[in-house]
Amino acid sequence: MANMRFAVGLRRLIPFLGYHHVLMFLIAAGIILLSLLLAGCSSTSPGIPEIFLMSLYYESYPPSINPAQVDPGVTTAIANIVGQAQLEVRVGYFGICINPDGGSFLCSNNASSLASQVSVDQDPLNLIWVASTFKDSIVFPYLIIVAIVLAFICFILLATFPGWHEETDERGSERDVKPFPSRPVSQVALALIFVASVFVLVSVLWQHTASVAASTIAQDLGNGSVRSGVGTTAMILGWFGFALFIIVTIGLLVMILSISLLDRLTDD
Repeated sequence: MANMRFAVGLRRLIPFLGYHHVLMFLIAAGIILLSLLLAGCSSTSPGIPEIFLMSLYYESYPPSINPAQVDPGVTTAIANIVGQAQLEVRVGYFGICINPDGGSFLCSNNASSLASQVSVDQDPLNLIWVASTFKDSIVFPYLIIVAIVLAFICFILLATFPGWHEETDERGSERDVKPFPSRPVSQVALALIFVASVFVLVSVLWQHTASVAASTIAQDLGNGSVRSGVGTTAMILGWFGFALFIIVTIGLLVMILSISLLDRLTDD
């Protein structure tokens, strides 16, 4: 009986869900993904340390030998300095997480406080300081923040779009009517989500390029003793957020062009 009531209620609700509601859902999903991206490595909450831009960690492996190396034997000296260290450092937009001994992560936005909790033997090459320099000098989160604000304003504008409502015609019978949304409001919403998409694209490209470059250089400098990696989860969140904003941009553009075409046809 309860399932039947739910099905009937859902059947009544679906016709009143407008095109703009789908766009609002996509915007909300994009905002959530980008917010998770910004929250990466900001706390020890479950899953948050797994969202990182770049990771650095000590690991012994056969060093790469190249004719361009003036002193290939330096890898032996680095290996002696590193010893048995196994610390891992992960960098996010607003925080750094460290794992000194393979246990749980410690996260903070203050690299000095994290460094004070490990010994010299655990971080002999100052990877925490390297990660802090990367976060403070290269990472730039503010384009994403502005994009989230613009997308939220677009969400609010879409919420003002008229929905289905009942009107009485000349014969006295009721019918469902949905008027067209305001063209200026639609154009402003399109402009906002387009700018937000551009900001996210620039930020994600910047994030990806900077993370790959920094991780490659760090691993080459610690040849044979330091490994590095780029956060897959962070990349997925960034690119999926961008894809959702682009879909909304295209959807709004199609809606505006369709309404404009209908207006011309009715005028003719």
